[in-house]
Amino acid sequence: MSRILNVFNSPTRGAPAFIAFLTAGYPSLDITVPAMLAMQSNGVDIIELGMPFSDPLADGGTIAKANQGALQNGVTMKKTLGMVAAARAAGVTVPIVLMGYINPILSWGMEGFTKECAAVGVDGFIIVDLLPEDSSEFLGHCTRNALAFIPLVAPTTPTARLPLISSVASAFIYCVSVTGVTGARTELPVDLADFIARIRSHSTAPLAVGFGLSTAAHVKSVGALADGVVMGSAIVRALEEGGVPSLVKLLKEVVPSKSQ
Repeated sequence: MSRILNVFNSPTRGAPAFIAFLTAGYPSLDITVPAMLAMQSNGVDIIELGMPFSDPLADGGTIAKANQGALQNGVTMKKTLGMVAAARAAGVTVPIVLMGYINPILSWGMEGFTKECAAVGVDGFIIVDLLPEDSSEFLGHCTRNALAFIPLVAPTTPTARLPLISSVASAFIYCVSVTGVTGARTELPVDLADFIARIRSHSTAPLAVGFGLSTAAHVKSVGALADGVVMGSAIVRALEEGGVPSLVKLLKEVVPSKSQ
């Protein structure tokens, strides 16, 4: 967890934290670790590693396809954690956050899963379908293993729930920019500034915005409002279309300079 906090608390930061998502084992089993190394080398501050799941309800076509492809490639939860361990052994030092759904964690067992995550070098979790009201047991295991729990806030989240959501955020809050599923979009919501301001009025946690960001212009616009920006579908598509070289090309276009 401390690695995540250090990203947002760095006194020398000149740009919002850039958070990049990829699905473990997609488009191939052997691409994940090289992709994570390329992310680190090209300015990514936090890596979100998707845990493949057969029913990714919050994900649009690109990431849903990646989930299915990863499962067809034989990716399991154990192999996903093995990729984290391999990435750490290869020299990845930036925070790694696992993103996914609660059912595979329940199948493993919360206690054993969180212990293994801490052992291999995971820093925290974004669990899309785990509400703060239902998270106390998982939060306890996260706390015992110094792992961050990162809740989500959507435009439809009632203001009355924001203090509760803030209270369980141990690193940052993931702000879902639009109502709907993940996926690259051409335009950002016109009311995004108001949405961010509403969350800030109830929380002092860093705010990272995701869902729909796909261009350097999106990153610049969102970065002026939030502490972090999240890009997922565009990165998954780049890896699918051209592997690590395509990923590097995209990152060079969209990752903001830390000296600005």
